[in-house]
Amino acid sequence: MKKKGWGRISNIASAHALVASPFKSAYVSAKHGLAGLTKTIALELAEDGVTANAICPGYVLTPLVRKQIPEQAKARGISEEAVMRDVLLAAQPTKEFVEVSQIAALTAFLCSDDAASITGAVLPIDGGWTAH
Repeated sequence: MKKKGWGRISNIASAHALVASPFKSAYVSAKHGLAGLTKTIALELAEDGVTANAICPGYVLTPLVRKQIPEQAKARGISEEAVMRDVLLAAQPTKEFVEVSQIAALTAFLCSDDAASITGAVLPIDGGWTAH
């Protein structure tokens, strides 16, 4: 990228790169670390035409999350709908999962020439979670 004088780095972090949640110390630490790495890379490559940004999604209905829903429902003695609404999406004011297509669209924009001045950003795409 440096040789070419152009490049785009889009790290996928998490809303947990911006805020913490209890009982997730390893995950939150890793995501905060990715945010710091992104900012450092952005500073180091700023004059080389390379940008680096971190995208921080809230809950996305991935296969991993889908698997956790019935497990959480059983463990908590509540319905799967209640797990989604009151556990997973409790912190997201929109009460909607972030769509993979939304993350892809943001990534594509950050990789475009129109985003040449966006670097070192840690961007939430989290239904308002980190606005609290």
